[in-house]
Amino acid sequence: MSEETGTNIDIVRQATRQLARKYDNDYWLEKDRKHEYPWEFVKDFAAGGWLGAMIPEEYGGIGLGLQEAGAMMEEIAASGAGMSGGSAIHFYVFPPAPIVKYGSEEMKQKYLPKIASGEMLLAFGITEPTAGVDTSRIKTKAEKVDGGWIINGQKVFITNAQNAHRILLLARTSPRDPEHPLRGMTIFCAKMDKKHVTAREIDKMGRAAIDTNELFIDNLFVADEDVVGEVGRGFSYIIDGLNPERIVVGLEGLGIARASLDIATDYAKNRIVFDRPIGKNQAVAHPLADSWIRIEAARQVAMNAAKMFDEGLPCGPEAAAAKYLGAEAGFETANRAFSTLGGYAYAKEYHIERLLREVRLLPNAPFSQEMVRNYISQQVLGLPRSY
Repeated sequence: MSEETGTNIDIVRQATRQLARKYDNDYWLEKDRKHEYPWEFVKDFAAGGWLGAMIPEEYGGIGLGLQEAGAMMEEIAASGAGMSGGSAIHFYVFPPAPIVKYGSEEMKQKYLPKIASGEMLLAFGITEPTAGVDTSRIKTKAEKVDGGWIINGQKVFITNAQNAHRILLLARTSPRDPEHPLRGMTIFCAKMDKKHVTAREIDKMGRAAIDTNELFIDNLFVADEDVVGEVGRGFSYIIDGLNPERIVVGLEGLGIARASLDIATDYAKNRIVFDRPIGKNQAVAHPLADSWIRIEAARQVAMNAAKMFDEGLPCGPEAAAAKYLGAEAGFETANRAFSTLGGYAYAKEYHIERLLREVRLLPNAPFSQEMVRNYISQQVLGLPRSY
């Protein structure tokens, strides 16, 4: 890492930490209770230009690398915002990547400045109820018509669909070929036309401030000009965006770990039982110390993966490891913090139960810990495929 890059990361950390911490734990608890989108938070980040963190300057962004963007997302999660705050910004910063890399010049000029300013909210539609992680088996279908395409199908676990203006939608444009199952899928930058797209919100365990939805798509028209890149190559475009997502999700997990550790450490210092702070007891202190060590180690892995990505180097295993370690450290630290607070951990006013609910998502999604181990077993160690 060059000295200049390191300085930029520090500047981004300080600036976004200060901005994110204007919104305290009580703000996020209220959003969680009311299931309210954190528009005030988003607008503050938009005003600072941060929504366009990875959008090139010529399209209204600030053209940062993944190292800086990842540091920003860690600081957001660490402020106590957790995945509610992380996802609110995450879905401006990362879903536009296929447009940035593969979209036509007209598409870039039309959409990227609006995303960078916060004027346009984007959703990302890949997952389907019957396909799961086997994306080759999606059933959403796009049929060619004069001037565009007609799309029909269903998606699930789609973030932002209640408020999104457009959705990057993966659909089959040719039948699945068993010999080449990942070919024949195309990305469309489709309008969220409520006459043809029904979004049904899923009531879920955590991240309640951010909506997650089932989508039912019925004869949605998308113009030819809103096809991202080449027809039939959509899956390869998505793959290009998976490594940054995995790295950043790992860093968001570390942010939640830091927020949890702060709460637990403060409580351990000030909670007096048997005339002494409970933090004097090694059974309390040692797990928290171990969590600090794991957070620091996981950050090194994640930031190294981000550096590799910024330098254009292959980083699939490193990105997978970053997600794995961040999710592990996030969940384990929040769980240890929960134990540290004892009975008070159940009280929402102490915020640990919210952070634990939010971070529990990360061992499952967007790339489960089991699938990470499958990937490393096969791609790094050369072991036979198990699925």
